[in-house]
Amino acid sequence: MLDAADAIDADGMPIVKVSRWLTRTPVPERCVTTDFFHDAAAEAARSGLTFYLLGGREEVNRKTCEYLTLRYPGLRIVGRMNGYFSPADEPRVVADIDALAPDVLWVGLGVPLEQAFVVRNRHRLTRVGVIKTCGGLYDYIAGRVGRAPLWMQRNSLEWLYRMWQEPGRLFRRYATTNAHAAWLMLTRTGPARVTASAPLATLKAREAAEPRRD
Repeated sequence: MLDAADAIDADGMPIVKVSRWLTRTPVPERCVTTDFFHDAAAEAARSGLTFYLLGGREEVNRKTCEYLTLRYPGLRIVGRMNGYFSPADEPRVVADIDALAPDVLWVGLGVPLEQAFVVRNRHRLTRVGVIKTCGGLYDYIAGRVGRAPLWMQRNSLEWLYRMWQEPGRLFRRYATTNAHAAWLMLTRTGPARVTASAPLATLKAREAAEPRRD
């Protein structure tokens, strides 16, 4: 699924640190979706870009939209949908999103469901400008969970804070995936594997090849 992505963000500090140790072109800093989203929302409000918010619990999704319209006057959220729809309803949900033609579709269905959703449906979302997965973003914006203290974020410990907040949901996930993720970073990171320009080049090439949508 990751190979199908046009760009992958360095969302965690371990990725940044490993890139500094093992590559000639290290990642300069992490790009956390919960931080990046606010920059994107502010710019969208200024420039008139539209958002669609998919995922999360109904109450969380609704509160997120309400908060954003107050925080960013002028931000146009053309649609929203919670993440609790059946596989049978997925074609309808996708068709509804495509009909609204948002500039940015935020998909918060959780890993790996959201990545699978995008890979499965990207060819159907032809009128969507950009699709961005966002994990538990809506929980943070709606105030259901909080961010870790800065010292924990800077020392690669945000995952521990998250697990402390939601042990029932996250303990098994981190217990089974952290070691595997560390092994992948150490064995698949090298001078030719991490570059800052590759994702940007891919996006620029696609932008040049595709007609502009009015």
